[in-house]
Amino acid sequence: MSRTLDEAALRAVLARPRLARVLAALEGPGEETRLVGGAVRDALLGRPVADIDLATTRLPEAVVARARDAGLKPVPTGIAHGTVTVVAEGEPFEVTTLREDVETDGRHAVVRFGRDFARDAARRDFTVNALSVTPDGQVHDTVGGLPDLREARVRFIGEARQRIREDYLRVLRFFRFHARYGAGAPDPEGLSAAIEARDGLALLSRERVRGELLKLLVAPGAPAVTAILSQTGLLQRLIGGVGDLGRLARLAAVEVEPDAVRRLAALAVRSEADAERLRESLRLSKAEHGRLSAYAGAEAALHGARAPLTVADVRRLVAVHGAGAATDAALVLTGEPRPVLSPEAADALARFAAGAERAPVLPVTGAALVAAGASPGRGLGRGLAAARQAWLAQGCPTDPDAEVRLRALALAAAGGTREDAARSPHSKS
Repeated sequence: MSRTLDEAALRAVLARPRLARVLAALEGPGEETRLVGGAVRDALLGRPVADIDLATTRLPEAVVARARDAGLKPVPTGIAHGTVTVVAEGEPFEVTTLREDVETDGRHAVVRFGRDFARDAARRDFTVNALSVTPDGQVHDTVGGLPDLREARVRFIGEARQRIREDYLRVLRFFRFHARYGAGAPDPEGLSAAIEARDGLALLSRERVRGELLKLLVAPGAPAVTAILSQTGLLQRLIGGVGDLGRLARLAAVEVEPDAVRRLAALAVRSEADAERLRESLRLSKAEHGRLSAYAGAEAALHGARAPLTVADVRRLVAVHGAGAATDAALVLTGEPRPVLSPEAADALARFAAGAERAPVLPVTGAALVAAGASPGRGLGRGLAAARQAWLAQGCPTDPDAEVRLRALALAAAGGTREDAARSPHSKS
């Protein structure tokens, strides 16, 4: 594979007024500031460039002073490590003083400030991430990043095993970057080094592993690269089980927008227990775990449905598990024998997914029953449970007539109203 790099897109990024202001503020005799890393890579590939990083020979304190003098806002976000965020008209730019590694332990690096762009590039992970460009548009490549970018190759800078020993997260980054920027088989040296270093993943925080895995799952080449992870035994270490590669591939083929949590569900969740295991092993957020748990319930309901689903079935599914979980499960199960949705059911699910119709809610509440004369207590709970069971069986109606019927049913199941109890011959005088 060979692709043409988009130098015009790179010039367009350099021409952005806010970036130009920051670069102008950092100019000066004997000093140099360049656009580096992902912004250069993505611009040359014609991809959107959002976050812009700059590398400079100036020390952090000088960056702060120059930014203030130019009317910009410096924020010392990582000043101990050489990084100052310079805000120009609301847009942040990370400016980092050139660095050289002094010591690495597989998780963290001790660095010192430097003035050599080539040495700064050499400490980065992949050749395609080590490009830099001066304000006049001249691209500097000291590690072979340009030919790798053209040929869609993801290669470590220098010796792959050594780069991974510096930070074991690079095992996952290698696969993630290949899924996003590579084509064909992964670089053999990098693949071999990543497999050999798999035990190093245990040294990493689960939060860092989670971040890389979720980013990998939404990359264009995620299905193929996840299959490689599975073949090499790395996937099992990440998710604690065997991944469903077929489901992930089918989902990726039908999704309009890639969704990391949905893809994780397709790959690794068949039950609530799977969701709980991933919560622990990947340190998922409360929202992510909740979404996987809801998906597990919806997936089980849909996968077990033997007859074509009706509108009533879809309403029940959404009422019990939520519109998001129902939509996720239906997408993940696309292409499998079950479920089968009638055209009307598919339309109903699409309305819920788009927010055009709200998830149905039981039109009877405990407060309404108490207001109608029901006594608080266990009877009230029985009444609500009976009303919900009937409501679900009826396809979750929410019209006024349904509310009247369900309220009467709930009151009867609760043991009647307080007035009924007072009229009972067994009531105390």
